[in-house]
Amino acid sequence: MVGRSAELERLDAVLAGLGRSGLPEVVDVVGEPGIGKSRLLDEVCARARGAGFTVLRGRATEYEQQVPFHLFTDAFADADPGAQAAFAEVHSVLHGVRQAPGDGSVESAAARFGLHRAIAAFLTQLGQRGLVLALDDVHWADPASRELVDHMIRHPARGRVLLVVARRVRQTPTTLTAALTRGAGSGTVLHLPLEPLSEQESVLALAPDIAEDQAKRLHAASEGNPLYLLALGHAHRTGASLPGHTPDIHADATDAGYAAGVPGGLAALLLDELGTLTGSQRRLVEAVAALGDHASSALLAVASELSVRDVEQETTALVVRDLLRAGPGGRWMLRHPLVRALVYERTAPGRRAGFHRRTARELARRGAPATERAHHVARSLTDWDAQAAEVLTEAAARFASTAPAIAAQLLDVVLTHMPDTPDRFTRRGELVLARARALGVSGNLRESRDLLHGLIETAGKDHPELRTRAVAQCAVMERHLGHSPEATALLRRELSRDPGPSPAQAVSLRLALGMSALLTASYPQARADVARAVAVARADDDPTGEAAALALAALGEAYEGETAAAAGFADSAASLADSLTDPGIAGLCEALVWLSWAETLLERYADAERHITRGLGIARRTGQLHVLPHLLTSRAFVHLTTCRLPSALEAAEEAESIARAAGSDDLLGFTLAIKTLVLLLARPLGDGSALATGEEATAAAGRGRGWWSSLAWCMLGHATFVSGDPHRAQEAITTAGGGPGLPLLQPSIRPGQLDTLAAAALTAGDVEAAGRWAAQATHEADRLGLDGQRAAALRAQATLAEHHGETGKAVRLLDAAAQEYARCGQTLWEAYSLLRAAPLVQRTGQGARAAAMWHRAHRIAVGGGARLLVDLAELIRPQVLAETPALPAQLAELTVRELEVAELVAQGLSNQDIAARLHLSRRTVETHLSSIYRKASVPSRAALAGLMTRVGLGTGS
Repeated sequence: MVGRSAELERLDAVLAGLGRSGLPEVVDVVGEPGIGKSRLLDEVCARARGAGFTVLRGRATEYEQQVPFHLFTDAFADADPGAQAAFAEVHSVLHGVRQAPGDGSVESAAARFGLHRAIAAFLTQLGQRGLVLALDDVHWADPASRELVDHMIRHPARGRVLLVVARRVRQTPTTLTAALTRGAGSGTVLHLPLEPLSEQESVLALAPDIAEDQAKRLHAASEGNPLYLLALGHAHRTGASLPGHTPDIHADATDAGYAAGVPGGLAALLLDELGTLTGSQRRLVEAVAALGDHASSALLAVASELSVRDVEQETTALVVRDLLRAGPGGRWMLRHPLVRALVYERTAPGRRAGFHRRTARELARRGAPATERAHHVARSLTDWDAQAAEVLTEAAARFASTAPAIAAQLLDVVLTHMPDTPDRFTRRGELVLARARALGVSGNLRESRDLLHGLIETAGKDHPELRTRAVAQCAVMERHLGHSPEATALLRRELSRDPGPSPAQAVSLRLALGMSALLTASYPQARADVARAVAVARADDDPTGEAAALALAALGEAYEGETAAAAGFADSAASLADSLTDPGIAGLCEALVWLSWAETLLERYADAERHITRGLGIARRTGQLHVLPHLLTSRAFVHLTTCRLPSALEAAEEAESIARAAGSDDLLGFTLAIKTLVLLLARPLGDGSALATGEEATAAAGRGRGWWSSLAWCMLGHATFVSGDPHRAQEAITTAGGGPGLPLLQPSIRPGQLDTLAAAALTAGDVEAAGRWAAQATHEADRLGLDGQRAAALRAQATLAEHHGETGKAVRLLDAAAQEYARCGQTLWEAYSLLRAAPLVQRTGQGARAAAMWHRAHRIAVGGGARLLVDLAELIRPQVLAETPALPAQLAELTVRELEVAELVAQGLSNQDIAARLHLSRRTVETHLSSIYRKASVPSRAALAGLMTRVGLGTGS
C-alpha cells in the first residue's frame, strides 16, 4: 500500500498479539473521505486471512440508517452457516430478518441489550481460532448498530477477537466519537488516523505519467487524498475541465452523506461512465441505488418496471462494466457507496419516490412486516397517505423498544405529512407523545422536552387528558435534564387546575413532583403530595402506582435521615413490587430506581442489588434508556461499598456513557460523582484519574443546591484530600453542604463527609475544627441509627484520638468501626478501618493481632480490586509485619474478632469474661467459638488454647 507502511506495522503487531492482556482489542481507523480507509481494511483482512483468522466484513450505508443492525447484518452474512445455526438468538439479525417485537424475533425475546450480549457470545465462539470483524463507514451506521459498537468497545468479546472500525471524523456521531476516545484513553482502542499522503508518495504511485509540475498542482488540489488525486488525474488525462479545482476541493467533496454538495466537475467525473448507459441500464442503476438491501433481481424488476429477463441481461452487462457487483444474499450493489450516493441524489425525485413506492407495495404483497416496509414507505411519502401513515406508525411502535431513535424518525415523517386540522388533533397529540417518548428513551431529552412543551400549549383547556399526560412526561424529561425547579412549577400548575386530573394521572403527577423536590433538596415540601399519591393509588386499586409512591417515600425519608420511616416505606414498597410481574411494573420502572436507592441508603445491599438487577433487565428489554444511569450508579455504589471495584467501575462507566449521550449536565455530574469515588478506590495511590473526573463532575453539576450537585462536590473533596490538598477538600465539602455545619447536605450521608472533614482539618493543623466535626459526626450518626454511618463517626473520633496520642482509644474506636462496617456488609470500609488500626495495634505491642488485621484487610482489598487499599497495605507492611511470626494455616482464615476471642481463650478467660472484655453478648462469643473450632480444625476449648500457646499467641503479647 502506498504510504501506509507505518500503519500496517502497527496493525501487524496487534494481530500478532491478539488475545494478550493489555493490548488493544479495537482499532479505530479514521480519516477524510477517500483517504484510503477502505483500502487499509482490505489489506488488514487479507493479512488476517493469510494468518488463519476468520474475517467478517461489513459496511454501513447512508440509506440503511433506518434499518436496525444493518452494519452487523452485512458483516455476519459472511459467517459460516453452521455457526449461524448454533446461535439461534441472533439468527434474525444474521439473515437480515427484521420482524416485529412480539412475534418471536430477537427484538422481542431479548431487546437490543440482550442482543448485544448474544452477539458478543457469537463473536467469542467464532474467535476461538482468531477473528477479525472489520466494519467500514461506521459514521453511516444506523443507531442500533452504533449502540452495539459502543457496547463492544466497553465490553470487548473474549478471546482472540479484533474489532476494526473505519469512519470519517466529521460525520461520526458525537456519542460514537466519545466512546472510541474513552477507549483509546484506557488502552482498549488503538486510534489510527490516516494522514494525507506526501507529495512524493502520491504522485509517484498514483500519477506517474503526468508531468511533474502538473502532478504537483494536482497533489496540492487533492491535499494528499488518494481518491481526489485519482479523480483529478483522470480528468487531466481526458482533458476534462475542472470547475471544482480550487483550494477547498477536498472539503467533503467525496462524502456520500453530502452527495448533493459534491462539486459539479468532480461529480460528473465520478459518474462519467453512466453517461454511456442505455435507458434501461440507467434506470436499473438508479433502482439499485434506491433499494439498497432489497436490490434483488425480483424486486428490481418490480421497482424499475422492467421484465425479469431484462433485469438479468442488464445486470450482466453492468457487472462487466464493474458498475454493479454481487452482494450477499443474492442482492446487487453499486461498486462504491460514493457512486450509489451520487446516483441516488441525481435521480429525479419523482422517479426516486416511485422506486420506493413500488418496492413498498411489493413487500406488502409478499406479507413483509411493517418494520421491513417502513424505510421505503417513508422515502416514497410525498403527501398525506393514511395507509402509509399506519404502516409507519405500526413500525415505530414495534421499533420503540429495540431501536427508539428510528421509531422517532418514522413518527416524524408521519407528523410532517399529517394535516394539522382540528379533527386530527387528538390523534396527532398521541403521535407527538409517542415520538417524544421515543426521543426521551433514546437519549434525546431536549428534543423530547421541546416537543412536549409545544403539545402542552396547544392542548390547552380543550384537551385536558392529552395536556396532563404531556405534563407528566415533560416533567420527567425536565428532571433528567437537571431542570427540577421547572418540572416542579409545571406539575404544581397542572395539579391546581379545575377540574383536576384523573386518579391515575394524579398519581403520575405527584410522583414526578416528589422526585423533583427530592433532587432540589426540598422533599419535606412534597411529602404530603407523595403521601397523597400512595392513598390515591391504593383507593384506585393501582398496585404499580402504589409501589412507586411507597418507593419514592422510602427514598425521600432515607434522604432526609428519617431512618425508621424510610425502612417502613421500603418494606411496604418491596413487598408490593415483588408481587408484581415485570410487565406490570415496566410502566413505572423508576419505582425500582427509587426503591434500590432507598435500600442502598438504608444499608440493605442485598435487597438493593436484587431490585437493581430486576430494574436493569426491565429497562433494557423495554428500551427505557433514561432510567439506566440511575440504576447503574446505584449498582456502582453498592459494588464499591461491598468491595467489588471492577464491576463497580463497569457500571459507573456505562452510566456515564448514557448520561453523555442524554445531554444533561446535571445527570452527567451525578454519574461522574459516583465514578470519582470508584476511581479513587480502584486506581493506584497517586493516580490522578479520580481527581480529574471529580473536576469534570463539579463543572457539569455546577454549584446548585440539588442532590446531584452536592454529591459531585463531596466526591471532589474526597479526591482532593487523598491527593494531598486538605484545604481544598474542606472547601469542596463545605461548598456541597452550604457551610461548615453542612446544613444543605442530605442527612443520610453527613457522617461520612464529616469524617473526611475532620481528617482534612487535622492534616491542615486545625484541631479545633476537627473536634467540632467529629462531634457533629457522632451526633448525626446517633440520629440515623445506621451501622455504616455510625462507623464513619467512630473513625472520625479515632482520628482525633490518634492525633492526641491516645493510641489505645484510637485502636478501640477503629476496631469498633471495623465491626460496624462488617455487620452492615461494607467490607471495603471495614478493610480501610483495619488498615488504619493495624499500625496502632502494632505500636501497643500486639503484633499478632496487628498482623491479623493487616492480612484480613489485604485479602479483602486484593479480592475486591481496591488498588488504593492494596497500595496502602503495602506501605504499612514493614511497620505492621516487622518481626511478627507468620500465622499457621489453621489460623489464617480467622477474622480479627475471632483471633481476639481465641487469644482470650488461651489466657483462660471464660465465655462470660470474654463477652465482658469485648463488649459482646455471651451468645455472640459462643457463635465465634463455633466458627473458630471449624476453621482451625480443633475439637475443643483445650485444643484451641494449646494451639494458640504453641504458636506464641494468647500469652498477652
